[in-house]
Amino acid sequence: MKIIILGAGQVGSSVLASLASEANDIVMVDTQPALLKDLQDRFDIGTVQGNAAHPTVLKRAGADEADMLIAVTSDDETNMLACQMADILFKIPRKIARVRAIEYFSYPGIFSPETIPIDVVISPEQIITQFIERLLKYPGASQVLDFAEGRVRLVSVRAHQGGPLVGREIRELHQHMPNVHARITAIFRKGLPVIPNGKTIIQADDEVFFAASSEEIKAVMSELRELERPYKRLMFAGGGHIGKRVAQALEGRYQVKLVEKDYKRAQKIAADLSNTVVLAGDASDKELLLSENIENTDIFCAITNDDEANILSAMLAKRLGARRVISLVNKSAYADLVDSSLVDLVLSPQQATISALLRYVRRGDIVQVHSLRHGASEAIEAVAHGRRGSSKVVGIPIDKINIPPGVVMGALVRGDEVIQVHHDTVIEEGDHVIMFLLDKKLIPMVEQIFQATDVPV
Repeated sequence: MKIIILGAGQVGSSVLASLASEANDIVMVDTQPALLKDLQDRFDIGTVQGNAAHPTVLKRAGADEADMLIAVTSDDETNMLACQMADILFKIPRKIARVRAIEYFSYPGIFSPETIPIDVVISPEQIITQFIERLLKYPGASQVLDFAEGRVRLVSVRAHQGGPLVGREIRELHQHMPNVHARITAIFRKGLPVIPNGKTIIQADDEVFFAASSEEIKAVMSELRELERPYKRLMFAGGGHIGKRVAQALEGRYQVKLVEKDYKRAQKIAADLSNTVVLAGDASDKELLLSENIENTDIFCAITNDDEANILSAMLAKRLGARRVISLVNKSAYADLVDSSLVDLVLSPQQATISALLRYVRRGDIVQVHSLRHGASEAIEAVAHGRRGSSKVVGIPIDKINIPPGVVMGALVRGDEVIQVHHDTVIEEGDHVIMFLLDKKLIPMVEQIFQATDVPV
């Protein structure tokens, strides 16, 4: 696939790192030659220096032959104009743009073939907001990811001593809960993957991923750890695009405080929000946090644009007694370094953006992709097509499908029904199959299995 990426910043370079390893022909466009040279030294790509929205620059980047344009510069307007140029002048089939400003989303018809021709609008702020909302619904979970339009969710949770299933074999889950459709899809023990089977014993401190219907999540979590009380009091550090959007989404259901360093920005946010307490101050100020009863705060979430400030303020909040702390981190190197005993959870806008993008570059009918563990693993939702004899999956029991080791079937959705996956489960045309891939190198094999063909197999 020939792909043009506009913007060599943190998001663009992260997207490039994910796509360059998958046999794509990629050209990167940016105004800064130093960034382009660094990326060209690291990856086998073409580069073009210039304004991403200028037609001459797009032409030099190969827009006449491109299959996809991914516009992720730091400027919303540049991204939107570039997509217009790509559509009007070069007829690029698929155009994806990052748009951050919440104001554009107040007008639903603004992105369409007749107005601004963007096929896929990605808002990392909206993705992070939805991620936080799902986390708040299931206290104690580290990730809650949607598949099949929310009918199935993939949940990550840390196993604690005392959980009924901890120290026992996985197969006992269905002895404890015979009517549950949940399936444990992956275990990470001391950072290393464990491919689960029925005899695998879950140990305390394992990071356990399981797929379940929304109604079953809390019941499965209770097998792995004691359920926590619901979250009520939330504090967010940073009133930028993400902070404001998160506060707007949550202020009707939780007690929300938002700390913003810039006084004028704090005033504006306070005027726009209805039930959020907006504080003008520095979230790394110990006295401020103490005066706002940080020790009674259920969630402290640092979501400014400054990684270092986010990490330090989250660590401070944890030390002062906040129940759970979350830090937004843009630099992947920082995400790997943060000690989980000091910061409970690290959020990455880059990984959120990459997950949203990947479904559009995968081969076969892939309707959902989530990039996990800093891009090393993936969870995907693929739709089975074809008929028995011409498909490698349709009409075949799961244990007869040539599924590579490291790929774990999590759940199967048929219409509105969530079906528990067994070795003899037969996949039918149109089924949505949710899988966990322990290593992203397995992706081409999975794509090949789910590609329909008229040729008998």
